[in-house]
Amino acid sequence: MITMAKSAGRLGTESAFEVLARAQALAAQGQDIINLGIGQPDFRTPAHIVEAGIKALRDGHHGYTPANGLPVLRQAVSADLHRRHGVEVNPDNVVVVPGGKPTMFFALLLLGEPGVEIMYPNPGFPIYESVINFSGATPVPIALREEAGFAFSADEVLSQITPATRLIIINSPANPTGGVTPREEIDKLVAGLQRHPQVVILSDEIYSRMLYAGREHTSLLQYPEIRDRVIMLDGWSKTYAMTGWRLGYAVWPTTMIDAVTRLCINDHSCVNAPTQFAGVAALEGPQDAVHEMVAQFNRRRRIIVDRLNALPGFRCADAAGAFYAFPQIGATGLRAREAQDKFLHEAGVATIAGTSFGHWGEGYLRFSYANSIENIEAALDRIKAVL
Repeated sequence: MITMAKSAGRLGTESAFEVLARAQALAAQGQDIINLGIGQPDFRTPAHIVEAGIKALRDGHHGYTPANGLPVLRQAVSADLHRRHGVEVNPDNVVVVPGGKPTMFFALLLLGEPGVEIMYPNPGFPIYESVINFSGATPVPIALREEAGFAFSADEVLSQITPATRLIIINSPANPTGGVTPREEIDKLVAGLQRHPQVVILSDEIYSRMLYAGREHTSLLQYPEIRDRVIMLDGWSKTYAMTGWRLGYAVWPTTMIDAVTRLCINDHSCVNAPTQFAGVAALEGPQDAVHEMVAQFNRRRRIIVDRLNALPGFRCADAAGAFYAFPQIGATGLRAREAQDKFLHEAGVATIAGTSFGHWGEGYLRFSYANSIENIEAALDRIKAVL
């Protein structure tokens, strides 16, 4: 009999992939399924990015790269951050990894241990809580409430800090809610953190270019007073429809660079070379496809929010960022997981229960509008018929 380490039992999962598997199994049995569950752009990677990856292969870039990423890519990231956020970032502080999750995992491995508290958004991306538990640290939820636009309250966050707090995770624009925290709350948080110099901040900014209705993104890199303890996570998956390429990066504090680079060496050696050259093309090439994709998401956002609000028992706040709607469904009499399963099996529509994103997600469902308007309309027609 195989005996596994106790820590293995503390790992959670990402329910979107479980629902995707169930939806695919039903589709294989002949059921017509519309997937509004998975958080993946339904657009192709722009052609010039694909060509850059192909060219890298043809040019013979088949070997290992530096563990922290190709210098040309880290320099491109630095230049992009200067263009978008007006900040100076040393390329030596950029670490390129295969997607966004390694940054979360590495940060929590380096900072989490028994006796430590780590704060995270709830409802929030489920991997946060999963890896906090895996590290042995104590997860402390930051409640995100609909009445506040699913933005965190700086005063509430600061009031939860204790001498055991070592890391705070924030995510804006947010998965699963689409909430965007306004700059004044971030200003207030940063000011309050001056009283807690031991606290590191992991700022997940993977949806930073997906904003609507005049909203603007505030990066934690824009605050020099805390730059020495900010880990800023971003990447290519969402912005450039490159989920399958597995390419992400983070800007790390100088004091953590050696440790995270050693984790890269121990974990995955390096990101494959052709993907990194594709990443350079994405950042340095035309951005027209990005703007068009966000414009398409905005059109879908307006439609899905209106249609969800028209469903009996549903109430949906206006999503400000990312590509998710997070309606309240309590008036239907259904609990979140019950509604998820009912709509999948009876309507052929894949959604994700709000409880997949934490305790505060009860009474909500996540709808991804990374699908065509035609499919969104058809899916909501089906749900209406079931209700």
